Amino acid sequence: MTAVTDHDHHDASGTGATEPTEPTDPPPSAENTPPQEELSDGDQAEEQEREREQEKAEEPQGKEEEKKEDGDGGAPENDTPREAPSAPREPRTETEPSGAWDDGLIARRVSETDHPARETVVEPRITATPQPVMPLAYDGQLRSRLDALRELVGLSRTRLDSRTLAEAGRVLDEAAARRRLSGQHTVVAIAGATGSGKSQLFNTLAGVPISETGVRRPTTAAPIACSWSDGAATLLDRLGIPGRLRRRPLQSAEAEAQLRGLVLVDLPDHDSAAVQHREQVDRVLALVDAVIWVVDPEKYADAVLHERYLRPMAGHAEVMFVVLNQVDRLPGEAAHQVLDDLRRLLDDDGIALGEYGEPGATVMALSALTGDGIGELREALGQFVGERGAAARRISADLDAAAWELRPVYATGRRTGLSERARDEFADRLADAVGATAAGQAAERAWLRNANRACGTPWLRLWRWYQDRREPSTGRFAVRAQPDEEATARQRVEQAVRTVAERASAGLPAPWALAVREAAVRGSQGLPEALDELAARAGTPSGRPPRPGWWPVAVLAQASMTLLQIVGGLWLMGQIVGVMAPNLGVPVLLMSVGIVGGPGVEWSCKLAARGPARRYGLEAERRLREAAAGCGRARVLDPVAAELLRYREVREQYGRVTGARAVVG
Repeated sequence: MTAVTDHDHHDASGTGATEPTEPTDPPPSAENTPPQEELSDGDQAEEQEREREQEKAEEPQGKEEEKKEDGDGGAPENDTPREAPSAPREPRTETEPSGAWDDGLIARRVSETDHPARETVVEPRITATPQPVMPLAYDGQLRSRLDALRELVGLSRTRLDSRTLAEAGRVLDEAAARRRLSGQHTVVAIAGATGSGKSQLFNTLAGVPISETGVRRPTTAAPIACSWSDGAATLLDRLGIPGRLRRRPLQSAEAEAQLRGLVLVDLPDHDSAAVQHREQVDRVLALVDAVIWVVDPEKYADAVLHERYLRPMAGHAEVMFVVLNQVDRLPGEAAHQVLDDLRRLLDDDGIALGEYGEPGATVMALSALTGDGIGELREALGQFVGERGAAARRISADLDAAAWELRPVYATGRRTGLSERARDEFADRLADAVGATAAGQAAERAWLRNANRACGTPWLRLWRWYQDRREPSTGRFAVRAQPDEEATARQRVEQAVRTVAERASAGLPAPWALAVREAAVRGSQGLPEALDELAARAGTPSGRPPRPGWWPVAVLAQASMTLLQIVGGLWLMGQIVGVMAPNLGVPVLLMSVGIVGGPGVEWSCKLAARGPARRYGLEAERRLREAAAGCGRARVLDPVAAELLRYREVREQYGRVTGARAVVG
């Protein structure tokens, strides 16, 4: 569509931009005044009631009398947009059903005069039974990603602060809110800097001057919406645009068919001096389905535009139009040069350009004043709106942005987890702390002592019995009795816990690493005391060590050697006393066999006892090691493993959010 000429404006609004003839009624307002300059609600209601009564009175008179009252003096009204009635109401075509306009959109007559009147002519709202609006439907992949993000936020609430999850929560809320609204409409915002001509472009697309234009800055004070079809009321309610700022375009069958479903929103200047204007821009940009950025040859490289808006929204390239306006001011090939430089800047911002069939932002040059390029923009908008996929693409882009913002707290690019080697080293440190090795050695020595007592000579056993009277029982021994040894053992336990916590948290994002360390510290409380109890219960053997089957034979052999010594000694004593006949050979032989055989049997028993004693000591050490490892696993490793498992779950959910099957780190 070409630019709307003054004659078009004259026909559309019912009054010319030049000096009009003296009309019976005062001329309509020339500009869309800010909300504070609009009629009050009571005045508007009265004005609407007067309009209804006037229409009923004028209905039988026909179109000729309507034309006279408007002071137009032109041809009678017909269905074409150029011959719209003087009142700013929407001309109905034969294909438009009566009463279909049920979303509260208001069409107003405006002109381009520089001195608007206070009175604004308002077309009465047409009330009818609302037509059903189909809600937005997301495809399976987008629904899966949203579900994964919801699960991710739920799993992370106890580990991450609310500020970190705020953007993800906002995306979920907005996705749910948008899904409940119309899926047949696409909300497109027109944004730009002061003087870029965005309001003029808005009016040109609508075919009627709706948004105020002029040299006064800022001109647009509040967002103004224009809808090409019915059913967009809930979408505009979500944007917070009141009914007095909702408009309808100049109706024509071609425009209705080409842009059906489009809801166009003219935003205030994003670089406005008024803070509330910038806040409104930021608020609406977060809610619309797509945005048209209007730049001019003077400000297309503005740092505020690129750093505050375009660069952060680089992931939203598929729902973005970048329009270089006012190309009529550029001579010769300058327009192409500026457009190429604009593409270069957008590429530097990380914005993918939709060229050669690739998905990305649409970049074009036009002039809202002369109409150059407007047709191409209408065609691109029509195709874009007709696809009905902008809302889902916007939500998907918001999802990507939220996932990228959360990446530092879910993925670091490094392998994580607690290896088996780290677990074994932790168990070894706890075993050293409880003295498992020393306990095994003590058990081995106890077994050997018991064997020596059973298989040793009576004379040696008497000597050991005498020593046992002043020492602890042979089968009892203390693992750690000294206070300094207990302090050293406690330090070893603490060092083991710190080491395993550091290894388990290595490579984790900061919040999860902190959670792992805290779980290890909580589990280590009371661990030294528990290990002491285990050492006393599992490490110290109760009673005497068991005896192997060959011990009775060794005891019998030792008793025989002792008996030989006794018999030989008594025989020799009898000979000395004279009771028995002198014969030194036999008693001396018996005594020699007993004296030599007893230590021989004891020595043989020691050799035979080494293996069983070693196995007994190792078994005692193993029991103590297992007990210490079990205590450490229950108190430290299991809580740490639970935190690592939770992190693995959220990492998998994060991979689903990003659309990847696996995320390293």
